[in-house]
Amino acid sequence: MTDATIARGEGTSPDAGGVMLRLRGVTKRYGGFTAVSNLDLDVPRGEIFGFLGPNGAGKTTTIRMVAGVLRPSEGTIVVGGDDMAERPELAKSHIGYIPDRPYLYEKLSGKEFLRFVGGLWGKDGDEIEVRANRLLELFKLTPWKDELIESYSHGMRQKVLISSALIHQPRVIVVDEPMVGLDPRSARLLKDLLRTYVRGGGTVFLSTHTLEVAEALCDRIAILSDGEIIAEGSMEELRDLAHAGGAHLEEIFLKVTGGEEMADVIESLREAIEG
Repeated sequence: MTDATIARGEGTSPDAGGVMLRLRGVTKRYGGFTAVSNLDLDVPRGEIFGFLGPNGAGKTTTIRMVAGVLRPSEGTIVVGGDDMAERPELAKSHIGYIPDRPYLYEKLSGKEFLRFVGGLWGKDGDEIEVRANRLLELFKLTPWKDELIESYSHGMRQKVLISSALIHQPRVIVVDEPMVGLDPRSARLLKDLLRTYVRGGGTVFLSTHTLEVAEALCDRIAILSDGEIIAEGSMEELRDLAHAGGAHLEEIFLKVTGGEEMADVIESLREAIEG
């Protein structure tokens, strides 16, 4: 089994080439506070879509609603043609979710945890054994596959979590801060896996604070502020929107989120370092 086989989103569908993830009027309120307000978004199949914003903008709340962990107060979320509210089990089966913090069953070994997650999606036997072994091998976890997760480092736990998101060959990977806790080799491996995954027809919805990662990986990007999308498009479209010429994503991000004064500070620091 090749790395491409591991990464590929193999859940074929009649909407191939169409919209894989659709949000309409998605709103989340906590009492009188609106964390996310009236989001409309289409993410096509075969795309890495970046979801950015300053702290408190509503990114993680949106990610959790897309993954089916939170219910929106209003609006609809459709994954692979299945409405999250009307057909939650089917909609969630299309998704592999990688949260920012690895919550795992610590009294299972890494291999047992992957078997467990595969079983939740109705996959077992030789198929799951082969995939689990290959994923553990990819992330250099084979020597620890029979050790309890409670003995794993944070980075090792993150690798198991990523493996568990891929184990059932989902059509959409939802990722919140994917590089947290990963060593440079594993971070590069994850980037390559995500790219291979979308080339095979999968879709990635990715939230990150690391703007360099978003700029290098994402086909399109939406920038969230105060629970609302304030900019969306490819890098070229965002540059045009921000009247930013050949700027990098960091400068565009600061400009559209009202952080131009911080951009001036960064530029002054660069000049001081380089001069």
